[in-house]
Parts: sequence; C-alpha cells; structure tokens
Amino acid sequence: MNLLTPFEIALEALLLNKARSLLTTLGIIIGVAAVIAMMSIGEGAKGKVKAAFDSLGTNMVVVTSGTNKTGGVMSGAGTQPTLTWDDMRAIRNEIPLVLRVSPIMGTSAQVASADTNWNTSVRGVYPEYFTIRNWYIASGSFFTKADDDTANKVAVVGRTVINNLYGNGANPIGQTMRIKNIPFQIIGILVVKGQNAMGQDTDDTVMVPAKTFLTKVQGTSLQTMIPGAIFVQATSAEATSAVDREIHILLRARHRIARVEDEDFTVRNLQEIFSAQESSIQTFTTLLAAVAGVSLLVGGIGIMNIMLVSVTERTKEIGLRMAIGAKPAVILQQFLVEAVTLSLAGGVIGIVLGVTSAFVLSSHFGWAMVFQPGIMALSAGVSALVGVFFGLYPAQRAARLDPIEALRHE
Repeated sequence: MNLLTPFEIALEALLLNKARSLLTTLGIIIGVAAVIAMMSIGEGAKGKVKAAFDSLGTNMVVVTSGTNKTGGVMSGAGTQPTLTWDDMRAIRNEIPLVLRVSPIMGTSAQVASADTNWNTSVRGVYPEYFTIRNWYIASGSFFTKADDDTANKVAVVGRTVINNLYGNGANPIGQTMRIKNIPFQIIGILVVKGQNAMGQDTDDTVMVPAKTFLTKVQGTSLQTMIPGAIFVQATSAEATSAVDREIHILLRARHRIARVEDEDFTVRNLQEIFSAQESSIQTFTTLLAAVAGVSLLVGGIGIMNIMLVSVTERTKEIGLRMAIGAKPAVILQQFLVEAVTLSLAGGVIGIVLGVTSAFVLSSHFGWAMVFQPGIMALSAGVSALVGVFFGLYPAQRAARLDPIEALRHE
C-alpha cells in the first residue's frame, strides 16, 4: 500500500463533512493561532525593550550624587554634590571589571547660529561617554582627550539642534555656534536616537568636553566635586552586578559612611532593570501561551468526541472492511490517521491565522513583531501529537469491533 493512501482516504472522509470537520478543529485553530500571535508579539516586545536599553548604553551602571535636605524636605537624587573627581578615578582604577567611565554634567542654555537661536541641553562629558552610550557620529568626528585636557571650545551636536539652527538636513561641520555667547566650533553631528523612555528628545542636545563645560559653559573651576553623575561601563552584562556591589563598597569606604548610615550616593544598574523588564514580558507571554494551550486541550477533546461519533456512524463500514480481510491494525491506523489529519489541518490553519493576527495587531498598535520558525514548527508538531493522543482511543475502539456485530449495526 502506498504510504500516502491512508492520508488520502482520511482526507476524503473528512471532506464529506466539511462543516463538522472545521468546527471540530476550531479549538486547535484558536489555540495554535493564539500561541503564534502571542509568542511573536512577546518576542517583538522583548526586542523593543532591549533596543531601548541598548540605546541608553551597554553594560552601564549610573552613579549619582546625594540629595539635598533642607528643613526635612528632600530635593531628590543629584541635588547635593557628593561625588568627586577622585571618586571617579578610583572607580576606574580600583575596580577590575570596569571598562570605561565618564562624568556627565548638564545645564539648559541658549545656543545660536548667525541668524537664529535655540534653547537646548548642553552637557559636558569625556570622549568615552559616546562609546558607553552606543552613540555614533553621523558626520564629522568626536572630540578627543586632548580637547578635554586643553578645554577646547568644540562641540558635537544632536540633529534636533542642527535642524533648528541651520535647517533640516544641514551639515554645518566647521561652522561656529555660540553657547551662552561663547563661540564653539561644530566638529560632529550625532546619529539620531529619537525619544527616550521618558518621551524626551534625545537629539536635542549639545555635547562638549567636560573641562570645557566646567570652565566655559558653567563658569566654575570645581576641582573636587562633580556637579552631575558618573556613567560606568562594565566589561560585560554579567559583570554589572559585581560592579554595582564594588562601587557601593568603594564609595562607602571613601566617604567614610558607617554601616548604619544612609549612603550619600545612588547606584543604578540598568542591566538589572532590563532583566526585570524582560522577565515581566516573558512571564506575561508564557501566561498567554498557557491560556492558548487550554484551547489545544479543548480542541483535542473535540477531536476525540467527533472521532467517537465517526466510529459509531461508520460501524457497518468497519464490519464490511473486516469481513473482506482488513486487519484490526489497518482499522486502527485509518482512524488514527484521520484524527492526526484533522488536528494537523487545524494546526496549519492556526499558524496562518496566528501570523495574520500578529501582523494586524502589530500594524494597528505599532507593536514590534518577531516570527520564530521554531515556534511554528513546534505548534504543528503539538497539533499532530494532540491528534495522536486524543484519536488513539476512538481508533482502538474501532479496531476492537466484532465484524459480525458491526455488520448487524443499524
């Protein structure tokens, strides 16, 4: 017998009752479609969260100074400068898992071209800051350590500032812009990053060397305190937790903070925040997939019920086939193949429906979507297993019928 013959016979039998076959597979279709759609959107959401955190920086830990307290009122993190330049150097030199560090200091300032002006955020950083933040140059170049050492009046500018000062798509490399009426040469334009998680325009910024910021923009010669935060890059994502702990130990010792005293600084591990977000999405996706799995169970029970009905309806046919020499194993195979075909057909329809649903949802709501061929193949395999599991009992019942009694059945 041709290996495809049982499937051909099964398909013919199922097509005789198209509506009943479709309704029987509805549970399988819904279950598989839900699994595909939810897993695709879930993976897309994880990818979107990862991209958002990658735009913040790679393996990054942020150290901010303490809070100002006046009359029992706390002003918030960073309002009381407690971090020193020596603290930053100690973090870089004394913690082996630290790869790069950079201060970040900021202020709001008016910047101007020859014929217009714009209020923006001006920040003072080390050249390493751009590597830590995964922020690349679109045109021109970054400033260097030599620019920072000599407090050169050079600036790397975000696209929003360029568009407002020079026009959309302009490339004013080499031109002079004024920050607080101080002339700065534009040496680089940053790649567009867009809005951050807080809805702020990341590209509305001007970056200058840290020393230039202190002496020219801020107009101070702070030699001890950092009026801002310290960005720290660990050697790997796995190392961020260790770096976090080491910074706590190091700064508590340097600031002579007793065991029972509160810290005068704050350390934020972005990798841990990302892992928590990713875990939440994974839990939610798994929960939805489990709910979809219930549909598969219901669909399997539906297949078993309809196959039992089919055995009852075709009892005389079974008796006739046995009378002319069909063995019980052949009858078992035939009904089992019918159950698997029914279930697998539902799985295939479910995959198509799931992909379509995920595409429609992602397009309508702007969600990310990542299709996983492995999940699709697994869904098809599970559908076939559901057919085997729930079709086995009806098939065995058909194979155990007595030929004489079957022929007498009305």
